[in-house]
Amino acid sequence: MERFIDPRTLARVKDLPLIARTVADGFLHGLQQSHQRGVGIEFSQYRSYEPGDPLSHIDWKLFARSDRYFVREAERESEIAMWFVLDASASMLQTSGLESTWTKFEYARHLLATLSYIGQKQGDHVGMLALSGEHQTLIPPGNGERHWHRMLKQLALLQGRHTFPDPTLIKSAIERLQRTSLIFIISDFYQHSDELLEFIKQASTSHTEVVAMQLQCDDELHFPYTGAIRFEDLESGEQILVSATGARAGYLDSLARHQRDLEQALHRQRVTLSRINIDQPMDQALFDFLNSRRKTRR
Repeated sequence: MERFIDPRTLARVKDLPLIARTVADGFLHGLQQSHQRGVGIEFSQYRSYEPGDPLSHIDWKLFARSDRYFVREAERESEIAMWFVLDASASMLQTSGLESTWTKFEYARHLLATLSYIGQKQGDHVGMLALSGEHQTLIPPGNGERHWHRMLKQLALLQGRHTFPDPTLIKSAIERLQRTSLIFIISDFYQHSDELLEFIKQASTSHTEVVAMQLQCDDELHFPYTGAIRFEDLESGEQILVSATGARAGYLDSLARHQRDLEQALHRQRVTLSRINIDQPMDQALFDFLNSRRKTRR
């Protein structure tokens, strides 16, 4: 029996809290089946043992290698907030190849709801910053289910519109993110990659870890079109008519070049890039994200 949830099923359900819990449960069930522990959103760090620390927290394998006592502590024990920064520009209204109204923006809202649900269930403080044009929706980090529902209420009211704002217009919001934080930035990183990279540069400090979650879909990854096809810029409304056969090779080359440039730019800023296909099950995407984080931290 398939344990992951078909995205077409999610697209038909309008209950955001229900979807978040359902996807999170499927994700956690997958972890149990793979004999992994924890949800993997938080990372752990070591510090020297101090009198009064429980002996059960000592990493005895590390002691055997170093002959010193170290305690492994989770991120939430260090009062680190989880921030979710959502690109709410009109470019995120691109639909997937499914026969539905499932857009990158809808997927992003459900992904944010699911990750924040997992965070608050494990005791983390979670906050949200949604950005479009000169408008920003900011929910400061808090914990508990009541706070989570408050976030979801604001999330449900959001609409994708305008462009991504210039980082100078949201300087005060960036300063709040610069405190000790784990920051998830959810976007397709296409139309506003320069603005997003500048935002990341300003938000990144020695006290923060930034994870870039890039949303893509099958159509843009494989360009399955034939014949004459009309494309529209979702922000400007500008349209262009092209021959799919003639445009395919150049498009795929440009996409590969953009991805290479984006990955290199993020790597220079020590930012993790997680690519997520919105036409694939969300709980599978979270499971793959967890595994990739574990591999990079070994």
